[in-house]
Amino acid sequence: MREHVQQITPEQLTEQAQFSKLVQGHGKRPQSYYIVTYGCQMNAHDSETLAGTLRGMGLEQAPTREQADLVLFNTCCIRDNAERRALGNITWLKEIKRDRPHMLIGVCGCMMQQQGMAEKVLRQYPFVDIAFGTGNLYRLPEYLYLTIEEGRRVIDVSKEESTIAEGLPVHRDSPFKAYVSIMFGCDNYCSYCIVPYVRGRERSRRAADILREAEALVADGVQEITLLGQNVNSYGHDLHEISFAQLLRRLEDTGIRRLRFMTSHPKDLSDELIEEMARNRALAPHLHLPVQAGSDRILTAMNRRYTVREYLEKVRKLRNAVPEIGLTTDLIVAFPGETEEDFAQTMALVEQVRYDSAFTFIYSPRTGTKAASLPGALPAEVATERIERLIALQEKMTAQVLQNLVGRQMGILTEGQSTRRKSQMTGKCGRNISVNYTGGRSDHVGQIVPVYITGTGSNTLRGEYREDISHE
Repeated sequence: MREHVQQITPEQLTEQAQFSKLVQGHGKRPQSYYIVTYGCQMNAHDSETLAGTLRGMGLEQAPTREQADLVLFNTCCIRDNAERRALGNITWLKEIKRDRPHMLIGVCGCMMQQQGMAEKVLRQYPFVDIAFGTGNLYRLPEYLYLTIEEGRRVIDVSKEESTIAEGLPVHRDSPFKAYVSIMFGCDNYCSYCIVPYVRGRERSRRAADILREAEALVADGVQEITLLGQNVNSYGHDLHEISFAQLLRRLEDTGIRRLRFMTSHPKDLSDELIEEMARNRALAPHLHLPVQAGSDRILTAMNRRYTVREYLEKVRKLRNAVPEIGLTTDLIVAFPGETEEDFAQTMALVEQVRYDSAFTFIYSPRTGTKAASLPGALPAEVATERIERLIALQEKMTAQVLQNLVGRQMGILTEGQSTRRKSQMTGKCGRNISVNYTGGRSDHVGQIVPVYITGTGSNTLRGEYREDISHE
């Protein structure tokens, strides 16, 4: 069982703790750091781990990347644009480093796991001091020590993407919201997606470790936990301990006020999970359920392993079980061979499901994926015209969804003052929609408070704080 998974041992973590102490006491160690994060919530949480590790070595966060002694780029490669943007920003720092030669530049994350990327960095980016992949993130203390002690570059992108390291330090971006990774990697091999090649095979954390982490977060005052995984619906398949639905039930018992999860693959959305979503009081009434396309022909080419009919049946079950649920999705336009009829079917699905919002993308070929070699690439002008139509339709759907929420009573996890109106507070409702409300106080920050929805913005809600109403 789980032969491909390498559990990082206590001895390996102890070794890294020793390197951390060596860095902390080193006369040449950097005093400050700045992390630039690209990509998904998994990368954002990895950056929290990087920050926790660096703070453990005595570094403090710099106000800007230009002022930092160490700049780490935590990269994404899911789309070509993200990769080009990261490489462009890395190159830009080359000029800053000329004026500040002591500055160290590091590159990590998914982009580094791509085949040939380590060689490219060695050859084309000689000013990069440290580079490593997703699976050996835990070795950052060792890499930093070797760099400052020996004055040499450390480029180490091993095939350790199938690792699990427990107990790494984390510096959270928020004192009242937290990410908890429950699994890593992906076994689905959608034809357009590079993730299985850079994040490795699916491997689940043991339930006891997840629950222990969640209990500590609740004790620390965290109000909302978001569970992370490339496909959380398949959690536990490799462990044969408990299912994802059973894990959610145990997490409810920790006393967490609000629980979210992402991302869910539709093919693995079980009736058991839908029933748990209806029962579990901690679960927010929101589900991100990427459909990608509304054409069965395109879904087959994408290797998504469900049909439009099957997807819509799961939507029906979800809304029957949780009538107030808000659904969001991902959509890819201009997949190789997509016809106008295929695109029209995607538009029809969006109009039928009526998502709260959608992340829309023009197809981006990724070297090494099956779709990259498919014929039928669409002209850029066709792709642009289609995505503009899709965005316009989704904006119309979003406006209707928001209008239908006016007059509702909601619990808002307050995050702070509104950036546009200092007299208002802002936060997220259970459906993960931003709400700006009047009548708020500074002590609402970090708390879930009752708000009556009075109106809408372009993609937000407006409301007023009312102590006398109940909320989710």
